[in-house]
Amino acid sequence: MTNRKLKSQSQGDGAEDPDGGWGWVLVVALFVSTSLVFGLMRSLGIFFVEFVQYFEESAQAISWISSIGLAAQQFFSPLGAALCNAYNTRLVVMTGGFLSGLGLILASQATSLVHLYLTMGLISGLGWGLVFSPMVATVMANFTRRRALAVGLGFSSIGLSSFAFNPLFQLLVEKYAWRGALLILGGLSLNIMACGALIRPECRSKASTKADPQSRLSRPDLLQRVSSYLEVSLLCERPYLTYTLGVTLFNFGYFVPYFHLVAHSRQVGFSEYRAAFIMSAAGITDIFGRIASGWFSDLGRFRVVHLLTFWTALAAVFIMLLPVSSLTGSYTAMIVMSLLYGFCSGALTSMVFAVVPMIMGVERMMGGLGLLQLIESCAGLLGIPLSGWLRDMTGNYTASFVVAGSFVLLGSLTMTTLPHYFSCTEPPPPQRPVLVDNGDTLNLEQKDSCSSKFNYQTVEQTQR
Repeated sequence: MTNRKLKSQSQGDGAEDPDGGWGWVLVVALFVSTSLVFGLMRSLGIFFVEFVQYFEESAQAISWISSIGLAAQQFFSPLGAALCNAYNTRLVVMTGGFLSGLGLILASQATSLVHLYLTMGLISGLGWGLVFSPMVATVMANFTRRRALAVGLGFSSIGLSSFAFNPLFQLLVEKYAWRGALLILGGLSLNIMACGALIRPECRSKASTKADPQSRLSRPDLLQRVSSYLEVSLLCERPYLTYTLGVTLFNFGYFVPYFHLVAHSRQVGFSEYRAAFIMSAAGITDIFGRIASGWFSDLGRFRVVHLLTFWTALAAVFIMLLPVSSLTGSYTAMIVMSLLYGFCSGALTSMVFAVVPMIMGVERMMGGLGLLQLIESCAGLLGIPLSGWLRDMTGNYTASFVVAGSFVLLGSLTMTTLPHYFSCTEPPPPQRPVLVDNGDTLNLEQKDSCSSKFNYQTVEQTQR
């Protein structure tokens, strides 16, 4: 009787079966928004050379622009997750789209590197942080059986935009200079607001409507609420800490080729457009890597964490081989190595997010993703400047790519220390206890639309 009542309430709240319906519209929204976040971020290497020449600064100083943007995106992800849990996911994502475009528009008027640090780095990075985790969590909440494929399709835009943006940005820089190009990119980034508008408004939990809006929270209650929004309890769980350490090590080296491969190609003697096409070639296979790994993962023949380790180890090897392939001066060798690296880097990205629900459980996914991004932001902040510093010290990018690949390989080895890693079957995902109103204190419930869908799914499983 109770189960029937819960089921009718879930259906009354508008819950839908996962793996279809509006979820595919959200996949399209993720496709567009990620292309304007990471696709754009991975193509900023075109501006790297222009900034070095215009501001007459070292490679390390210029690297801080992209590094601050990447670190800000990850550092502010918990803020985006907390705001989504507390208020409105649609509004948060649309605000992030506005800030990402505003930062690039303001950067087009920069007169010093500090201006670029604050605008292109901090403001745009804040916008990206408010967009990425909420969009990913919203899509994953609408899928169960096809989750890896849905995420892979959404992320495939990163490879597609990397292929298209590199020559496009080079053309814009030549035609309008770097200031005009950044102004155009700022206008493009404002389209993220339309993606956020496709997110359906959340269904507020009935428990939350009983709370007195005029009541003042005590300090312990306030800390409990903030802790619940950010899912701080995950920091006490070994699987989450191990996984976070592995992803952080990935982050030290994963983005280095996207920011320095074009500069390396130009340094070894290739023209601007040929150097840009090397990065575009990686973007082509990146698309297929994301979709193929997601499709293969959903077949269920291998555990997702095993596939993640496999693709990460291959990506690490190819990162280290990128400068080796250019020693002979062969453009074909550079293209082939870039194609292989692009496929593996795309494949591992889909797996990174497909593993998340198995590590922390579905209900804690929004806050857990934000917390993960916050912790790995230190790697995003330091990895690219470290690569630039190694280039300044050695005069070339060989050491930069070797060290970057070593960090990624170390992260892959860290994943093997996860509990039950060597088991052939997936362990049951952790479940957060259901919190109820005890009459004195209103325990918190997540108000994101994701939660209502998974509560509905849990009820269905209970009936069976």
